[in-house]
Amino acid sequence: MCGIAGYTHAEKDFLPERIHQAVASIVHRGPDQQGVWQSPTVSLGATRLRVIDTVAGAQPISSNDNDYTLVFNGEIYNHVELRKELIGHGHQFKTSCDTEVVLRAFMQWDTACIEKLRGMFAFAVWCESRQRLVLARDRMGIKPLYYARRGRDIYFGSELKAIFCHPEINRTIDLHALDTYLGLNYVAGPQTLAAGLVKLMPGCFLTWHDGEISTHRYWQADLADAVKPSSLHDATERLDHLLSASIKEHLAADVPVGIWLSGGIDSSTVLHYASQHTTTPLKTFSITFNGREFDESPYLREMAGRYSTEHHELDLGPSTVTPDSITEQAYYSDEPNADAGAVPVWHLSRMSAKEVTVALSGEGADELFGGYITYLADKYARRARMVPRSLRRLSLRSANRLRASNKKIGLDYKLQRFLHGTLMDERSSHIFWNGTFSQEQRSQLMVSHNSAHMLKLLATIPARGDLRRFMAFDQAYYLPDNLLVKVDRMSMAHSLEVRPAFLDHRIVEFAATLPAKYCIQGRTLKLLLRKLMKDKLPHSILAKKKQGLDIPVHDWLRGHLKPLLLDTLNRKTVEESGLVYWPHLDSLIKLHMERKANYGYHLWGMLMLFLWIKQWKIQCGQDIQALEDFSTVSV
Repeated sequence: MCGIAGYTHAEKDFLPERIHQAVASIVHRGPDQQGVWQSPTVSLGATRLRVIDTVAGAQPISSNDNDYTLVFNGEIYNHVELRKELIGHGHQFKTSCDTEVVLRAFMQWDTACIEKLRGMFAFAVWCESRQRLVLARDRMGIKPLYYARRGRDIYFGSELKAIFCHPEINRTIDLHALDTYLGLNYVAGPQTLAAGLVKLMPGCFLTWHDGEISTHRYWQADLADAVKPSSLHDATERLDHLLSASIKEHLAADVPVGIWLSGGIDSSTVLHYASQHTTTPLKTFSITFNGREFDESPYLREMAGRYSTEHHELDLGPSTVTPDSITEQAYYSDEPNADAGAVPVWHLSRMSAKEVTVALSGEGADELFGGYITYLADKYARRARMVPRSLRRLSLRSANRLRASNKKIGLDYKLQRFLHGTLMDERSSHIFWNGTFSQEQRSQLMVSHNSAHMLKLLATIPARGDLRRFMAFDQAYYLPDNLLVKVDRMSMAHSLEVRPAFLDHRIVEFAATLPAKYCIQGRTLKLLLRKLMKDKLPHSILAKKKQGLDIPVHDWLRGHLKPLLLDTLNRKTVEESGLVYWPHLDSLIKLHMERKANYGYHLWGMLMLFLWIKQWKIQCGQDIQALEDFSTVSV
């Protein structure tokens, strides 16, 4: 696992120290080795976390004739197979690492090699003879890759930090993206909160030549010619084979490997299959919430005992979540994320990194197999919309009053969100279910309210109303731009590589063939996965209802994090930003502190936003449009 950075200098003066600054900004992603390579046209840099071939494999890596140079971030799980095929074509290898396999695969097949790679990756390869730069990102967007264009030049990096180090990059906020951030809790690609800096979309590659760029999609999950399962039994057998093969590959490493265990069916499934492919006790890592209703300690301890793992736990209490840790987390987040779920991931990563270099996780199962309560909510909301709108509005007002008087966050919150969703159209209600600020709240709060980007997101959802389209949306946006970003930043901040075994593209392609009835049946979520694991996992794990983590930010922001909140969201700072109306934000803070309402999630998103603005000196206060037009690919 590594971090990459680079830029062309076809137009700007060649400043050799710039690439060293870019590499230094992401050294946490690869503390084991750093390197740069430069030519009159391009500069490339990489930081390396040694996982495969811990002796050789330094980056950047070049061909024998120095015509091709590569910087690579990720893991290629079929690198041994590809190596054998490339040797058959006459290639000779100097290392046993997957990085050299990617280089030689590109030399052999050019951009067609990307489709042959099985794994998580983001890379850049420069061809001197063709004066061409190619950037590529894995199918599901597990590994990040940002870029910006200024004139004829392109700047790129694994994190925004690597691009921010260039003075010619204007650090201005994109107000369209800000509206998306407040509405969704994250910024859906290709935009970022920094105007003119964009994400290379998952399953895409970009070429730069003589100042011109073009973007191409090389993969999509919903394959028309894919073989659909003939029955639920057939689907179960196929998933069993796919999961076993994927998790076996994901365990391959020359360094210690562990499992992130939550006590739910997803991580428990990963642990079950991993135990079949190891002969020594596995190490498991978990976060607990002692005393909270959603604490899963009994379940994860049952799983750890069942598989005799070397188990490690950390309780996430006030003494752990300090103002300093939140400030540090905000820095490494790179781009603000309003999802407070990043907090346990931060501490889980720090704990895990003390014992292992690689950890397997269960990310992706919910999006692939129908695991979210929102999917049930979408189903029942269709029926609720048959009730007169006036009655739905009256019910929502009652739920709001109940919400304001309740000190706990539970069924009342879900009821409020559900009733609010019934007042939207189907597409909007699904997209905003996991968000915080409603459209009405954003219009009251933001100085410049513009939902243009979110309207474009709505347009990407097919008009046909069913479960599959919402799952497709979550796979395209919520998964890569929220969940995977959160895991990547929090884990790489501690030099830990996290591998989501469910996101092997063969599993993703298989999941795309499943009829909706194999995902959700009645009130049962992830039917197929539960069917597969029925005789493999304890009944307690299978029967446990999905509840999600109710991160106690409401209490934290009224308690030990209150000074950080009030210091960051003060009147002077907020008014000088020109982004939001201070009286409205001040009202949210006061209502929350007086326990007249629970606005912890709202305030958390604003706290992360203003910590980011302060850290990177982001320019605000004007209606910033994207500084360049970028070639993008629709999802």
